[in-house]
Amino acid sequence: MPDLRTAEYPAVSQSSVPHDASPAASERDEEHHLDRVDLARIGFVALAVVASWAGLWKHFARFDFISLFATLIGGYPIFHEAFQDIVSRRMTMELSMTIALVAAMAIREFRTALIIALFVIAEVLEGITVSRGRTAIRELLDALPTDVVLIRDGMPQSARAADLKVGDVVLVKPGSRIPADGVVVGGYSFVDQATITGESMPSEKKAGTSVFAGTVNQSGALEFRVTRLGRDTAYGKIIQAVESAEQSRAPIQKTADRLAGWLVYFAIACAILTFLLTHNMRSTISVIIVAGACGIAAGTPLAILGAIGRAARTGAIIKGGLFLEALGSVDTIVFDKTGTVTLGKPRVVDIRPEAGCSTRELLQIAAAAEHRSEHPVAVALLEKARQAAVPVVESSLFLYTPGKGVTCSIDGAEIVVGSRACLHERGFAVDVDRSTAQSSEILVAKNGTIMGSILISDALRPEATHAIRSLRELGIRTILLTGDSGVIARAVAKELGVDEVDAELLPDQKLQRIRELLAQGKKVGMVGDGVNDAPALMQATVGIAMGSGTDVARESADIVLLGNDLSKVVETVKVARRCRRIILANFAGTLSVDALGVGLAAFGFLNPLLAAFIHVSSELAFILNSARLLPVPRFCDGGHP
Repeated sequence: MPDLRTAEYPAVSQSSVPHDASPAASERDEEHHLDRVDLARIGFVALAVVASWAGLWKHFARFDFISLFATLIGGYPIFHEAFQDIVSRRMTMELSMTIALVAAMAIREFRTALIIALFVIAEVLEGITVSRGRTAIRELLDALPTDVVLIRDGMPQSARAADLKVGDVVLVKPGSRIPADGVVVGGYSFVDQATITGESMPSEKKAGTSVFAGTVNQSGALEFRVTRLGRDTAYGKIIQAVESAEQSRAPIQKTADRLAGWLVYFAIACAILTFLLTHNMRSTISVIIVAGACGIAAGTPLAILGAIGRAARTGAIIKGGLFLEALGSVDTIVFDKTGTVTLGKPRVVDIRPEAGCSTRELLQIAAAAEHRSEHPVAVALLEKARQAAVPVVESSLFLYTPGKGVTCSIDGAEIVVGSRACLHERGFAVDVDRSTAQSSEILVAKNGTIMGSILISDALRPEATHAIRSLRELGIRTILLTGDSGVIARAVAKELGVDEVDAELLPDQKLQRIRELLAQGKKVGMVGDGVNDAPALMQATVGIAMGSGTDVARESADIVLLGNDLSKVVETVKVARRCRRIILANFAGTLSVDALGVGLAAFGFLNPLLAAFIHVSSELAFILNSARLLPVPRFCDGGHP
């Protein structure tokens, strides 16, 4: 039986990350493929089964040498693993099956070749299924070209991707994948970089812009200078995350391993009891053969592998089976606001001049006051001025008060741009309790007179409302945590449809709120993107970082989205829950089949051959049940996966 629990996965293939590929990767990849030895073994056992069934040995001897040789040759992998288990002092299905086969031959039950034939077929089918699981992961990884075109001395020349060095200039033709991270030095094109950023639309590339390994150049030719290779690229870091996730062990997988061991002991104990009560060796052998835990032992890691691969395909990198299992049990998901459920880019939504002041004049004054600031509000004002073709004049005596506003001088006039609290502190007669629903209000004053107000809002992500609704339909409670004002936070929460909102929170207060939820027995998922979200991401049962988030947030999180589409959170939760359901179904099915089979075998209703058929068919059923999670292979034009 192929063992996913101890299987080695290639770090990356030569074609996927040329800088740090493992030379032995391709050899390990072939470990469970159907090869000539398998075909020869299957052919020999099949012929032996036919010969034994037809009684051809009777023409040569009274002893069934054909079945004996078929059992020894066909069962060699089982016997070999059983010997290793004895050396390691482990009780496994291979060891119990060896005991059954030896006992069958001892009582001259020579048609055990038929049993071996079933197990050989099962082994090959399992191997193909497991290989498909690994192929699904490799398909995600093997997306970089093996050959590139370098520009040296102004002339293009072919080279191997594995020979690339930082500083090389690479020519990428339309339709080709980019082999490394770099900066464009020539050409103009659009690049599909959904594999890295999750963007649905191609990104414009010209001199000075960055390109990423694994993305696809679409229209024009590009020349770029290599800045990062192999595991240092954004794509390489994704590979490392998937690789680590493949090899991690979820708690439910450890439970599966223990359960498989207990089932072996159960089968041996039932066999001993059957022999003591019935003295029927055939029934005793049938009891050992019919009980199988391979469906659990192989099906559980296969389901986890498939779920991680499927999530990666849809744009969510799960850093381990532990976090996949935890996500499947989450009942509460907490969202940060700015940059998570909103776009994180404030924009001007309304300009309200007072009498005697025009919209254009009000915008010009505000933009001039803010043009030296790097605050997001200033960026929004300057962008609006650019769109309206309003010239921005130079200001002097610039003074910025964090959290309040800006004071400056324009042509000798004192300008104040800030919140109501800021203007109230400076002696203006304004109502500080007055607030708008979902917008931040900026007041503009000139020489002691209020000229008007500008409303600035951070728009919701287009898919945010649907994602929240979908999570609630899954029975998950949704909470919005933000440092923004209560009025704005409640307006956003109402539009989103979340169950609860907490506003005006500092980072340590967000962390405390997560701890309170955990203390209540909740399984909490936290979705965030900023440095201030990192403590909460680490404290939550599962931390989920947006792809555009800070490096600190992505490193602190257990799951990283490729891009910023919140619907990927919903899809990943669904995958995690489906994985859990499949594994539990395999558990229940295996226990039921084993209990019924052992009972029938103990009372003499099953012979060894029928017991083997039940064992193999149920095992394959549970493994194929797990294989339903494997992502469907996809093919693209030009031979790219």
